[in-house]
Amino acid sequence: MPEAVFATPMGPIGLHWTGETLTGVDLDPLPAACGAGVAPPTLRRQLEAYFADGTAPFDLPLELGGTFFQRRVWAAIRAIPPGATRTYRDLAHELGSAPRAVGQACRANPCPIVVPCHRVVGVTGLGGFAGDSTGGKLAFKRSLLRHEGVVVD
Repeated sequence: MPEAVFATPMGPIGLHWTGETLTGVDLDPLPAACGAGVAPPTLRRQLEAYFADGTAPFDLPLELGGTFFQRRVWAAIRAIPPGATRTYRDLAHELGSAPRAVGQACRANPCPIVVPCHRVVGVTGLGGFAGDSTGGKLAFKRSLLRHEGVVVD
């Protein structure tokens, strides 16, 4: 599977794809583990557009895998527009589930940023991001939301 590191204002991300289909975004890429590949042009253009303008949409072919429930959560997340947020609780209510299950599906999201789980927040705070509730990934979430114009604490 090809890999490349892509520079963002928030720090480098690792990209994984097959053909023209995005299969993964790594928020914590290890330089030694990333290839020197060049991401497909459509993927590069859309990431560049998003990081230039936080309202730019993604329309990429994705291969996400996951369970039926996870795919339902990820579809609901993809419907959240840039600059908006939804709570874990609201998504759980919409999907007939529990907030913790929504959070676990967010944590399992293989393509953060493109499947914008950073737009899912807690009722009284940011919640977590990619399994992190206090460190660098949570700071990345905060930066992504600010980039999209969301006021965060």
